[in-house]
Amino acid sequence: MRALLVVNPRATTTSPRVREVIAHALASAVDLDVAETLRRGHASDLARQARRDGLDHVLVLGGDGTVNEVVNGLLADGPGHDVPSLGTIPGGSANVVARALGLPEDPVEATGALLEAIEDKRTRTIGLGTASWDGQSRWFLCNAGLGVDAEIIHDMEKQRAEGKQATPARYFQTAVSHVVVKTERREPALTVRRSGVPEVPGVFLAIVQNCSPWTYLGPFPVEPCPGASFDTGLDLFAPRSFATVHAAGHALNMLLRRRPVFPFGGLLSLHDQSELVVEASRPTLLQIDGDAAGPTTAVTFRSVPQALTVLV
Repeated sequence: MRALLVVNPRATTTSPRVREVIAHALASAVDLDVAETLRRGHASDLARQARRDGLDHVLVLGGDGTVNEVVNGLLADGPGHDVPSLGTIPGGSANVVARALGLPEDPVEATGALLEAIEDKRTRTIGLGTASWDGQSRWFLCNAGLGVDAEIIHDMEKQRAEGKQATPARYFQTAVSHVVVKTERREPALTVRRSGVPEVPGVFLAIVQNCSPWTYLGPFPVEPCPGASFDTGLDLFAPRSFATVHAAGHALNMLLRRRPVFPFGGLLSLHDQSELVVEASRPTLLQIDGDAAGPTTAVTFRSVPQALTVLV
């Protein structure tokens, strides 16, 4: 049984010693190659080649961005029986994918769980989402978003490029800064379109989820769409009011894991959607699985059931 371990050496929560221990443990169970990512997009190239080489598993030690790159490499030619199964070992700041799949938060314990899954041939086939915009298309496992959540991601990437660490406290501080001060709170730019139903204009923010939670605030899950699942279509959280009282209410419901109901029509909340389009009246930032994707004016989101086999 052959496997590739893709390692992000810049992962925020692992050390060289931990990475060595993990690689050694995995090599005891499979014929293992280890490759460290050298640049943006390198993980996709490694995963694409792993599929061409007929490997059984591709394992990822890194954060959600590295996992997303690997998945986009594995599925560059679309889903199929020749796609290696994916295993994730948390090494980033949020690790939404690994935690949503029920893996331990500790990377060594997660490695133990993956070794058991490999030995027992324990897998799960999950649905994924795709985002298509401006001639580009990418798969996503967890979520994508237009608006303030993407603004926060872009800001955090800028701070990391300046050498600052992506801690939960820094994410929270950056989020509060954008929601309270920086983001446009008066004129919403987004319109949501679906086939066969009237469009919904006047949207400030669009979060599209393929699983739940959306992210974590340290150990606490943040859940705009508590019903989102790898086994259903896409969910949408799209506030139509960003007044302080409404924004506070949305935040409280996310932390309390409640599905919000607002009689004043301040929120568009959709569950199990196969396709939806979000258009913007002005260039609006986009994020995909926590990775900044730049500004755009229209994105088509689609659900692809049974797209990828994962070790669990």
